[in-house]
Amino acid sequence: MPFVLGPLGVAVLGRKRTWVRRGAIASAAACAAFFRHPHRVPPNRTGVVVAPADGEVALVDSAVPPSELDMGTEPLPRISIFLSVLDVHVQRSPVGGVVRKVVHRPGQFLSADLADASEVNERNSMLLHTPEGHDIAVVQIAGLLARRIVCDAKIGDTLPIGDTYGLIRFGSRVDTYFPAGTTLLAERGQRTIGAETVIAQLP
Repeated sequence: MPFVLGPLGVAVLGRKRTWVRRGAIASAAACAAFFRHPHRVPPNRTGVVVAPADGEVALVDSAVPPSELDMGTEPLPRISIFLSVLDVHVQRSPVGGVVRKVVHRPGQFLSADLADASEVNERNSMLLHTPEGHDIAVVQIAGLLARRIVCDAKIGDTLPIGDTYGLIRFGSRVDTYFPAGTTLLAERGQRTIGAETVIAQLP
């Protein structure tokens, strides 16, 4: 809200100068668009994993989950979604489950679309445990412009599938790690809609 009210205040104070007023209104509109939070309806199907964010699928591969989550050293299926500055930037729970871990780790601010970003950039990692016994990791990764990660989820919280739990400001990436045997349904380059696009089927 301050990001929107600030420019509007400038527009009011500078109303006698057209260029100030127009610039401030444009800035307020851009901020309002960035922080938009559209209503989403998750699919009502058992065992599906939905996209945790709006964006473009950057990676579909296997990788070792962040060490702070204690998920072992074996590579697990992973889908990475890159969020441009034009995308909705809230993050949503990819499955329904209990939050087992939430760990923030400081780091660098490389471009989020680089493969190394998952290793060296600032990140916030969350481990979810589903009622069926599956562990799903969701990692918010800061990018070149994203300098603040917000995560409202806390250990012990129960998150419904598609529930909003966080935000990364101004360009970022979200990695999701799945248990072995998961069928990945997303393809590299595919556009995703947070909470609605099905990206995987759990075993």
